[in-house]
Amino acid sequence: MERQKAFELLLKYNKERYHIQHALAVEEVMKWFATELGYDPAFWGNVGLLHDIDFEMYPDQHCIKAAEILRSEGCDDDLIRAVCSHGYGITVDIKPEHEMEKVLYGADELTGIVFANAKMRPSGSIADMELKSLKKKFNNKAFAAGCSRDIISKGAEMLGWDIDKLLNMTLEAMRASEQTVLTQMEGID
Repeated sequence: MERQKAFELLLKYNKERYHIQHALAVEEVMKWFATELGYDPAFWGNVGLLHDIDFEMYPDQHCIKAAEILRSEGCDDDLIRAVCSHGYGITVDIKPEHEMEKVLYGADELTGIVFANAKMRPSGSIADMELKSLKKKFNNKAFAAGCSRDIISKGAEMLGWDIDKLLNMTLEAMRASEQTVLTQMEGID
């Protein structure tokens, strides 16, 4: 699938700025990880962009409706499986198996903590955020309480990484792509 088609699908099913920005951020994080780990960033990026396609309209059926939507839009089974696997243990029994699915599983929730932390910083940016600051917020379960630390930790475990590696790499990915995401958000109401 071409990236433009994936972006159009995102906008067809998502209208809230936060959901669109989150999808763009996860897209960029996934592309960064793909490059770091030696995979095709285009496919990983599309999975990141579409991972929450159903969340805004069907929050109670998240990762269930995604399969229906993506199938009806002509997406291939690999993309559908990857998107749906990040709901493992919550709404679906599709266990992340591929390294990309494991990265999505762990990094998705973590992007929310990074964003929330950036909003609290005097700079309002990820650019000057350090791992120490992110770890402090990660360990404070009351901070960005909607972001599951258990899922993030399980994602790191699935990858065979310690939590610091996942935190640091996701922070690096978000730091590297912050301006790209902000630029893409400029034309979105």
